[in-house]
Amino acid sequence: MILDKINSPADLKKLSVSELPAVAQEIREGLFNRLTKIGGHFGPNFGFVEATIALHYVFNSPSDKFVFDVSHQSYAHKMLTGRKAGYLDDSRFQEDSGYTNPDESEHDFFNVGHTSTSIALALGLAKGRDILGEKENIIAVIGDGSLSGGEAMEALSVAGSELNSNFIIIVNDNEQAIAETHGGIYKNLKALRDSNGKAENNWFTAFGLDYIYEENGNDIASLIKVFEKVRDSNHPVVVHIHTQKGKGYELAEKDKEGWHWCLPFDRATGKPTFNFGNGESYFGMTSQYIMEKAKKDKDFVVVSPAMPMAVGLGPAERAKLGSQYIDTGIAEEAAVAIASGIARRGAKPLVVTNMTFLQRAYDQISQDVCINKTPVTMLMNYTSFDGLTDVTHLGIFGLAAFSNIPNLVVLCPSSAEEYISMLDWSLEQKENPVLILIPGNEVTHRHADKNYSNLNRFIIEEKGEKVAVIALGDFFQKAQELSAAIKENCGFTPSLINPRFASGLDKELLRELEKDHELVITLEDGILEGGFGQKIASFYGNSKMLVKNYGLEKKFYDRYQPEELLRNCGITTEQIIEDIKSALNLAL
Repeated sequence: MILDKINSPADLKKLSVSELPAVAQEIREGLFNRLTKIGGHFGPNFGFVEATIALHYVFNSPSDKFVFDVSHQSYAHKMLTGRKAGYLDDSRFQEDSGYTNPDESEHDFFNVGHTSTSIALALGLAKGRDILGEKENIIAVIGDGSLSGGEAMEALSVAGSELNSNFIIIVNDNEQAIAETHGGIYKNLKALRDSNGKAENNWFTAFGLDYIYEENGNDIASLIKVFEKVRDSNHPVVVHIHTQKGKGYELAEKDKEGWHWCLPFDRATGKPTFNFGNGESYFGMTSQYIMEKAKKDKDFVVVSPAMPMAVGLGPAERAKLGSQYIDTGIAEEAAVAIASGIARRGAKPLVVTNMTFLQRAYDQISQDVCINKTPVTMLMNYTSFDGLTDVTHLGIFGLAAFSNIPNLVVLCPSSAEEYISMLDWSLEQKENPVLILIPGNEVTHRHADKNYSNLNRFIIEEKGEKVAVIALGDFFQKAQELSAAIKENCGFTPSLINPRFASGLDKELLRELEKDHELVITLEDGILEGGFGQKIASFYGNSKMLVKNYGLEKKFYDRYQPEELLRNCGITTEQIIEDIKSALNLAL
């Protein structure tokens, strides 16, 4: 293998241009080896192999600096910068994260997993270089789908007007975000592709940027020529390259959305080798609910910032929704504000995405929705500790972040019935903005209220004594297990409480607990600081009630094992039982 001899970009440069297509083929085999076995971002990486080779052939990393947007197209870059073992050696897969990571290599400058950031980050590197009087090339790589993000457009505007030095922006145009692209800028990108870069209207030049188009974005020789033209440029320039997402695997070339990211799969058939089981899931339940709601209620509309599959809305479902679905592109801020306008006009918007991405819209939720008290319903997936575990995609901060915004009702369902009831209530009521967290555990069934207008009312599911266990949302199952263990190990029945609301306290119920309870246990699927449990601890601050909060530390966890994390945070049933015995001076 030629790849055996490549341990750095310097080794790549020793090859002739005619040898580079063979390197591309070997890189794709390495990608297949990793992705068929542990999964990951497929389409973005397969489509950017040739461009990565050409970039490293022309520029001198790490002196010249690459910043990859989202960085889910950086696998080939890793293989060429000393990390190929993470793709070729099965025993070393865990050495490489799915994103660029400065802890791994001097060739990476940021730990990046969110979109639309590369132009601004690289622009900062360029400005810092200029201040220090240095001369290296700074290259930002961004996919066309990421251009719809506000940060990308803001940075383009700054680059075109405020920077008069070397800055190269590679626009990787594969005509696709995760799903299809949405937004007016994509009409211009198409016009540029159709005219070989010569369209009269060019939004890059409108920003004040120089512009070059390359149609053959998967041809290494063509890319080398265009990159050589812009190397050491003395002004900002956009290199717009047309690539094929998923190139090298027919199934991925045909189904770009389905192969954006993959589970472990069989290469011959493309079918996943990881079995999720055939039982109920909140994912499937959500998609079904949305489709049935849209059919029955023409005032209902789904708003998604380029994440329809967060709730299972595939191409077929989106087509059926028709005008009852709007995709804002990668623009959470706009999605939330648009939903506020929809609600103010009297329709029923449902914003759907993953919790990690909603962070970008914090200000719009606070200003455009909650100050105005518009009845927007926001439905978040991957809010749990055992959902997405990469440091850039954690959903565990959402509870603490959003439950402290005034006027926002944050609901944490603990069963299928409660989940559907909360959705029904939220979409029909006209008084409150509502954020609902999709449970991250197995589906359970239990009776649930239909109306949640009596805000912040907790439910005592089982009345007991001495210890009250208050468990939020998908941690209620853990509370049920803990309750059974308390009965067995401590000899009494605790009270088991389902709070349902994360954004407020049932003060009347909490005062009642003081009569016959000594200890309150809180369980929440999120960080403790600023979270639900600390609100209860603060409430009991001047009383004799003992309070013990269980949740996660305020840390950027990365690629952890969920059950191991619970043990490290002391959230297993066995650990909590020992804490209870100690607190109540029971025999250990």
